[in-house]
Amino acid sequence: MSKLTIAIDGFSSCGKSTLAKEIAQALNYIYADSGAMYRAVTLYMLDKGILKDGAFIPEQVISALDKIDIAFKFDASLGKSETYLNGVNVEKDIRNSRISKNVSGISAVKEVREKLVEIQQNMGKTGGVVMDGRDIGTVVFPNAEVKLFMTASNRVRAERRYKELKEKGENISLDQVAEDLQKRDYIDMNREISPLRKADDAIEIDNSELTRASQLETALAIIKKQKSKLLSKA
Repeated sequence: MSKLTIAIDGFSSCGKSTLAKEIAQALNYIYADSGAMYRAVTLYMLDKGILKDGAFIPEQVISALDKIDIAFKFDASLGKSETYLNGVNVEKDIRNSRISKNVSGISAVKEVREKLVEIQQNMGKTGGVVMDGRDIGTVVFPNAEVKLFMTASNRVRAERRYKELKEKGENISLDQVAEDLQKRDYIDMNREISPLRKADDAIEIDNSELTRASQLETALAIIKKQKSKLLSKA
């Protein structure tokens, strides 16, 4: 049987990317970080002055899309893929609160999503890919053989994000992090284009109390079970 396509969706700070990377490594699959792609577009718009203080003119964003190229390159020394924007490694630049506060607005632009979905779907045509985001199982890979939906309590999510930002040297309070997460959840779930929602056939994993190891074990067990079902039908 050919390799599976695995879609992972869920809320911010639920460890989607961490799990997706670990699954890809365990199965020798390709990991494609859809969230990083939207963050890269957001970085471009900020740096070019198209996006200012959370505001932008949609037509300017749309016209700039043809100037954006996003790719993932595997770094053997790090053992992971990193994000490149127009040939420049931007992995660190896209992982801060400046991007987090602005990415939802850019992600809601229909033409941005269409461009990135096209790129993403090309990545998944041959299977053997793990992708995480907010609309992977509903829009990007609606026919994925395995769909997971990640969730965790608001308290746990805020604490995780706060720890990440403090380790990066950002001066921000836990209350502010919690507020930012709530705002992003609302935007993600209520936008007109590809809102965040659990696909009907997705399996939910609440990792509020799970370690990384037990989370991976749970996910791999689900994948193994699904592959067995598909083999039995073949």
